[in-house]
Amino acid sequence: DLQFAQAMLFAIEEINKRTDLLPGISLGYKIYDDCGSVARSIGVTLALVNGSEIVFAPSKTTCTRPAYVQAIIGATSSSTTIAVATISHFATCACLSDKTKYPSFLRTIPSDYYQSRALAHLVKHFGWTWVGAIRTNNDYGNNGMATFTETAQQLGVCLEYSVSFFRTDPYAKIQRILDIIKASTSKVIVAFLARADLNVLLHEFSYHNLSGYQWVGSESWIFDSQTAALDIHHILDGAIGLSIPKAHVTGLREFILDEKPLNSSNNELFTEFWETLFSCKFKESSADIQRECTGHEDMTGVQNSFIDMSLMPIFNNIYKGVYAVAHAFHNILSCNNTCNKNLQLDPFMVSLLQIFNSKLILGYFSICRCAKIIYFTTKEGDEVYFNENGDPAAKYDIINWQQKENGVVEFVTVGLYDTSLAAEKQLNLQSKSLIWARKTKQVPVSVCSEKCPPGTRKVLQKGRPVCCYDCIRCAEGEINNITDSITCVKCLPEFWSNERRDACIKKEAVFLSYEEIMGALLTAASLFGACMTIGVIQIFFKYRKTPIVRANNSELSFLLLFSLILCFLCSLTFISQPSDWSCMLRHVAFGITFVLCISCLLGKTMVVLMAFRATRPGSNVQKWFGQTQQRLCVTAFTLMQVIICITWLTTSPPFPFKNFKEIKDKITLECALGSAVGFWAVLGYIGLLAILCFIFAFLARKLPDNFNEAKFITFSMLIFCAVWITFIPAYVSSPGKFSVAVEIFAILASSFGLLICIFIPKCYIILMKPEKNTKKRIMGKKVPQSL
Repeated sequence: DLQFAQAMLFAIEEINKRTDLLPGISLGYKIYDDCGSVARSIGVTLALVNGSEIVFAPSKTTCTRPAYVQAIIGATSSSTTIAVATISHFATCACLSDKTKYPSFLRTIPSDYYQSRALAHLVKHFGWTWVGAIRTNNDYGNNGMATFTETAQQLGVCLEYSVSFFRTDPYAKIQRILDIIKASTSKVIVAFLARADLNVLLHEFSYHNLSGYQWVGSESWIFDSQTAALDIHHILDGAIGLSIPKAHVTGLREFILDEKPLNSSNNELFTEFWETLFSCKFKESSADIQRECTGHEDMTGVQNSFIDMSLMPIFNNIYKGVYAVAHAFHNILSCNNTCNKNLQLDPFMVSLLQIFNSKLILGYFSICRCAKIIYFTTKEGDEVYFNENGDPAAKYDIINWQQKENGVVEFVTVGLYDTSLAAEKQLNLQSKSLIWARKTKQVPVSVCSEKCPPGTRKVLQKGRPVCCYDCIRCAEGEINNITDSITCVKCLPEFWSNERRDACIKKEAVFLSYEEIMGALLTAASLFGACMTIGVIQIFFKYRKTPIVRANNSELSFLLLFSLILCFLCSLTFISQPSDWSCMLRHVAFGITFVLCISCLLGKTMVVLMAFRATRPGSNVQKWFGQTQQRLCVTAFTLMQVIICITWLTTSPPFPFKNFKEIKDKITLECALGSAVGFWAVLGYIGLLAILCFIFAFLARKLPDNFNEAKFITFSMLIFCAVWITFIPAYVSSPGKFSVAVEIFAILASSFGLLICIFIPKCYIILMKPEKNTKKRIMGKKVPQSL
């Protein structure tokens, strides 16, 4: 505090020597010590504003005029400043910026509103999302920590604990705080503490050997050499925090270390200070003189906190505060006659104290417009001004405690936080030069949960802060390529998530192709069936004049064999990648060829049935069902299917379709039906003809004939219907290309059923039992002559 008083005296003396600032007016001062007590601060303030104490001037003359106190400089702490409602060089509580509560307060140190936010951004910068907080239980600590907590939550930083204490608290309370810290998992402690409170806590940490924590400090202790000297157990090693920017005031150091200003301030104060500093005694202060003080000892060689110039930034704030008062008075006295003439401003003396009260000055501001704004530049080039809340621009040095080889802690400036810059540029750090707790260069990790890697998303743990979560893998078809994301993004329909769930990859297009085993086997079966049918045609053509070939209309037999070839080959249209033409061709070819096939069977069945009825006396059925009528019947039945197919193709034809839902991670290329009515009309018509053919064949199965073809047609239609009835559920339940394979299998199975059941027995007789291939054996006694 004596150094602070010296800084004030230096500024007063410098101002009084100037001719351009307050010409003809000398500034005086009175010094009181508030002893850090709110009650004493209020008492001395009332004494100042009400009393007529003697005022001292730097020239050692005494002013006997009434001591009108126009401005008060101080106090150091926020709580005492709040009680006095002044403007301070070191009171940083953000609450003092409220002009409705503290209209007379200005300060030359930035508000804790900015410091608290800066500390939160500093914590976030290093990825510490799980921290503990300790604060002084007063206005400074509570208000500062409140702003820090609010900003930290906005940035996604959580507090595992937040405790407060005061240096006069009972030991049991401090012990509870230590127990909380021991039980915590966070490795970073944000300390919004006054220097005296930190020293108490530091002693307890040392006693319990609680080291290894990363400390983040406020400006009240992060740059304090006395605190560093007390930390003999290296509890605070690697601490990082904010400090008032370094400053230099020319001549101030020499003034503080000069004994003449000290001696002239107060002889009693000087004597006590000098004897303590040099461990000597003045003759008049004690009879027992161990070593006599001369009053001219050299202070430069003394190791004492008084000669420590690390608080030069605070001295500079005091210096600027005194100059702010001087400029305000200068502007007021320079005003024209528009100013209120009732102002009680003493033109010869303005009293200054350790405490800075600006209420009267602010009153002048509201009266005299020319004095409303203070803006000046110091001799060092610093710009001084106040915003609407009475606060200066906020700028902080970022300090890192680095222990050197000799054990001495050095306060290394590793960055800058400047609120006058754009938001993304306010924090500027030199991370490579940082030393952390336990003298490591690796940034400490302090998180409740590790970061969720790409491919996962965060799920909050029930009942815990938002910083505590589990990492859940993204679902199939969803990805996340961002660390710590809370959501996964669904891939586009043509894409699918990779195994790591961090990228969408194009889905594989699947269809039944000739290259794969299943497609090759079905192709081989189709070609084998066609070749087998051609072989039967060759046999029938070679033995076309034999009775068994001529029986039951050989013309329909050859037409049936030709339609079976088409049935086998139409299955090939279902293989390969679907296209506009292949989708239309496959269903149309299937529908027409099968109708042609069944029409031929229906004609052959009707021939057998009508032939038997034609043998009855008086029957004229044969003339109504001759060769021409059979051809017309087959043509009519087939033409009806052609009309159905043409109608289907012209209204809503089948088309290629990419099915994204059938198989999740693949695109199924298939043919959409277009019109479902058209598809089921084609199948329904085939089914109708098959049922009619089955009925006719069933009725003719027991006709007296040595070789009754109706029996084989009945069996073949039974297989045909069984295959296609089974096809429906199998087709519906088969995914992707397997549904196409099921359809091909049904086509081939029904085609093979017709070929084997109807023609293989005849081929067997033709080739293996030629003796049975005679007209006599075919007709039998009871059988009428076949058509």
